[in-house]
Amino acid sequence: MAKDTEKLIRQLSLISYLMAERRPVTALEIRRDVEGYSGMNEDAFARRFYADRAELESLGIQLTIDKPADGIAEQENYSLRPENFHLPAIAFSDEELASLQTALSLLDGEFAYAEPLRLALQQITWGRPSPLNAPDQVGVALGVTGSAGGHELSQRLAKIETAIFRSKTITFDYYTMERDEVGARKVDPYHLLFQGQQFYLLGHSHERGALRVFRLSRIRGKVAYATKAEHDFKKPADFDPRSYSNRAEWQYGDTVDTAEVWVSGRIGWQVERHFGRFGEVRPADEGDGAIVFSTPYASARQLAAWVLSLGENARVVGPPALREVVEERIGLLARRHSASGPELAPVVLGTGATNGAVVADDGPTRRETAIRPERFARLVTLASILIHAGRAGERLQVADVLERLQISEQELQEDVNVLNVVNFGGGSYVLYAEIHPDGTIEVDPEPYSDNFDRPARLLPVEAKALVAAIDLIGDHLPEGALTPARQKIVDALGFDPMEQGLQVARSGADDADVSRSMSEAIVGHRLVRIEYYKSNEDEFSQRTLEPYALTNGREGWYVATFDPAKDDVRHFRLDRIKTVEVLDETFVPRPEVDAAAAVDGWLRTGEVEASHIARLWISPERARWMREDRTVAEELADGAIVVELPYKGTDYLVRKVLQEAGDAAVLEPDEARQAVASAVARLQ
Repeated sequence: MAKDTEKLIRQLSLISYLMAERRPVTALEIRRDVEGYSGMNEDAFARRFYADRAELESLGIQLTIDKPADGIAEQENYSLRPENFHLPAIAFSDEELASLQTALSLLDGEFAYAEPLRLALQQITWGRPSPLNAPDQVGVALGVTGSAGGHELSQRLAKIETAIFRSKTITFDYYTMERDEVGARKVDPYHLLFQGQQFYLLGHSHERGALRVFRLSRIRGKVAYATKAEHDFKKPADFDPRSYSNRAEWQYGDTVDTAEVWVSGRIGWQVERHFGRFGEVRPADEGDGAIVFSTPYASARQLAAWVLSLGENARVVGPPALREVVEERIGLLARRHSASGPELAPVVLGTGATNGAVVADDGPTRRETAIRPERFARLVTLASILIHAGRAGERLQVADVLERLQISEQELQEDVNVLNVVNFGGGSYVLYAEIHPDGTIEVDPEPYSDNFDRPARLLPVEAKALVAAIDLIGDHLPEGALTPARQKIVDALGFDPMEQGLQVARSGADDADVSRSMSEAIVGHRLVRIEYYKSNEDEFSQRTLEPYALTNGREGWYVATFDPAKDDVRHFRLDRIKTVEVLDETFVPRPEVDAAAAVDGWLRTGEVEASHIARLWISPERARWMREDRTVAEELADGAIVVELPYKGTDYLVRKVLQEAGDAAVLEPDEARQAVASAVARLQ
């Protein structure tokens, strides 16, 4: 029998024994009565028992140890309180259960933590309708699902997740963008952060002697443990992951200064909604809705790029050094879109070049999600399922159990074999189950199997998966009940799992009010009237729409609608909806409208179907970053590249080029190049 299997039998039998005894017991009694210990000598038992206790504690299962008073020669006594093993009952409302069910249906098979999420939902909804049943109506579709991003990235993520859980130092090779080089890294991993469709590792870099952030897609090769020790480090008590998830692009790094940016009344409301959490907002002197946005910054270039992307609606008030950077960047834009244009070096790699680019594969399959739950968690869940069926006198279908636990037939047989030998002493076994050739499972539970007939506490990876899934979707479900469900889960656990090694950063603006109104309209099939800001054209429009679903994408959340005036499906970004009114007038849903059609298209890739292609020159300083997002058409001798950017409207292209702050220039078509030059002239 494999050592891991022997360990699981010992640990489950130890739990069963302590729960059945319901009194403190000595180590001698445990060694004599618990499956797996009796054949050990005293030293081997001491080592194994200590290791098993430590591992159970890391899983959140805390044994109580009664130590003798000083001077009294008595053994320590051990017990397990029911509340230290069983999960407290959580009184979810019907709306909260429906929201959790919807969350699983949206993320199942795609979310990197989908498998522990399934187990967690079965545990916390025990005794209620199964959360695995697909909801009748969803009203939400996801373009961003928290996928690991392919087989290689999935393996890295799984290794790092385990290293965080076990406090193991890891080593890997890492590509550093700023220096354009690959170097060896030795890191104490503290936390994972999912932000902008990417997973990041927060950890202590031994080379730098300080906390650093590593993007998993820039890790090269395999991630390895630095030592063979059980644990290598202890995470600092003052480490707070929240400060790293609430940063704008210009705030990565050490703060240089605080900028003051004037924003016109035309878009002041949107900037406050979308970026207000990255600084402070106060009314400008004009009194027409204009604001002054104060924000600390680490990268003057990144902040300048953001200001320029707002066109004539924003300008830097101070400090003077930042104003100089913006003026320099405007000058670069002007020179590179003048008649002479950027100076082009010779082409060294022709059309379709991908030199240096990181290309992800098609993503993990349903059976290859990145993070698999601890087998311990799976066994506990399976025991509960088997005992419930045995007491009800029902036979289980093998296919149903495989689907619930997302395991193979071989894994199911192995798990049943393990549970069949788990006992609580004296030859009394927790359960006996048999898989029959007709594809059914028959269970004959023992009298004391009530130790496992209630859900166990969520293991760390299950708790993290559950809360991360809720945070990924946020307040965007028609039921609108994920937030209160999250709070009930945190209250039941006694801590916020977000602090235990995984955090999903909030994406986009604070659109909760707009989202609630849209969800209300979607559920009631009611028309909505919106005032919408078209950022590319810098204009407002009034629309009356039929809303069908909320969807997320690379740039935030959208509402998928049918626009009767356009006689077509249209998507509107929630953060650009200035006002929304839910009308009393209802509509009959159109069967030809597929609200989720864009999920596998532009919502996920960020590229809409376009009628034009622009060729952009990218400076050597910016080329390395652009390679991660765009297919390189040409490599130039000086390190610059040429990329092709699909676009529908010229205004969109102009905004994208301004956002590159002089590091991009349109080569063709000529009319797009002239449009950028005109926009730059207005800024000057």
